[in-house]
Amino acid sequence: MSMHETALPGIGVRRELDLADGRRIGVVIHRDGTTDLFLADADDPDACAAAVALSSSEAASLGGLLAGPQLVSQLEGEHADLPGITTRQLILPADSPYADAELGATKMRTRTGVSIVAVVRAGQTHPSPGPDFLLEGGDLLIVVGTSEGTRTAERLLDA
Repeated sequence: MSMHETALPGIGVRRELDLADGRRIGVVIHRDGTTDLFLADADDPDACAAAVALSSSEAASLGGLLAGPQLVSQLEGEHADLPGITTRQLILPADSPYADAELGATKMRTRTGVSIVAVVRAGQTHPSPGPDFLLEGGDLLIVVGTSEGTRTAERLLDA
């Protein structure tokens, strides 16, 4: 797998990744903060098979969606030999009572036995957030605990 970066004078930068099937996927990050996500044709890497224009917040959210499973997979691998431990991704709904509240207000560990080990927001991972970390609707919470505890945590966040 190879990655390429090309400066686009006056526009921004193009970053792309070669996929196993010969196609390329990438982004053009414009100087104004917008991003174009594209998929190049396998037969002609300069021909665009599909493209989606994203605002800066949409691009950041997509980055978070892509980063979350990687983090969960890594944590699951580290907990593989610990029976009963589960790692899950939970999205904090915008209408959750904990949106715009400090993490400590959830009393997550006390109420569910689950630990919030990271928060992914706008493509940036915040590892080991403290009780004063301000949660926002749409945050991706990486939680570790028992299966029952993670289900209870999900219900708590939705309440």
